[in-house]
Amino acid sequence: MPKTGAGFCTTHWTLVLTAARADDGTAARDALAHLCSIYWYPLYAFCRRQGRQPHDAEDLTQEFFARLLGRKGLASVRPEHGRFRSFLLASLKNFLANERERAHAQRRGGRRPLISLDGADAETRYALEPADGLTPEMVFERRWAFAVLERTMSALRREYAGEEKSELFDQLEGFLPGGHGTASRAELAAKRGVSVGAIDVAIHRLRHRFGALLREQVSETVSSEAEVKEEIRHLISILGH
Repeated sequence: MPKTGAGFCTTHWTLVLTAARADDGTAARDALAHLCSIYWYPLYAFCRRQGRQPHDAEDLTQEFFARLLGRKGLASVRPEHGRFRSFLLASLKNFLANERERAHAQRRGGRRPLISLDGADAETRYALEPADGLTPEMVFERRWAFAVLERTMSALRREYAGEEKSELFDQLEGFLPGGHGTASRAELAAKRGVSVGAIDVAIHRLRHRFGALLREQVSETVSSEAEVKEEIRHLISILGH
């Protein structure tokens, strides 16, 4: 990826922020659509936690994207929204605050969806949300954090599959952050016919690559190198609650 400033790569979100200053760029809108397609579920969960019914939550999320990705969509991007997560939630809140002024028929007006949302899958996922006292904002934050981790794990799994080490990945996955492995390092060493030290090296390499891929995922949604570490710390704190 091309560099910007002091070595920070031009990512999807930094492309959007740069283009928004001139309200220009099909590539920027494509980048924005890409980000929205990845992180739509936290918005759906936010709407549901606010008490919206499944079909309404799906309609609202789709209409929100239609407006955000429309011809003047980049005009709503503000530099102070340094993180895509912050921008997305602030924009959704503003959209919902004005939603009462729009007729129900307008939300179901037959506009072609710009983001592919699987309503049945979304509601299945939402049904698994814990019945706790989390605010809609906290539900959004947790779903965002899990989405980042899921994409990181998927990328890591693909790499190991490509190296024909999928079995090793399955055995070591429990040693990654948040993992719950059932076999000990000694048991895995005996199973694979290697030393415990060799297992420790494999775990270290897996964790190191996981960290690198996590940074890549996070960097796609912030606007500077300094924000990457802050966002990772925030992600960890959210998951720790």
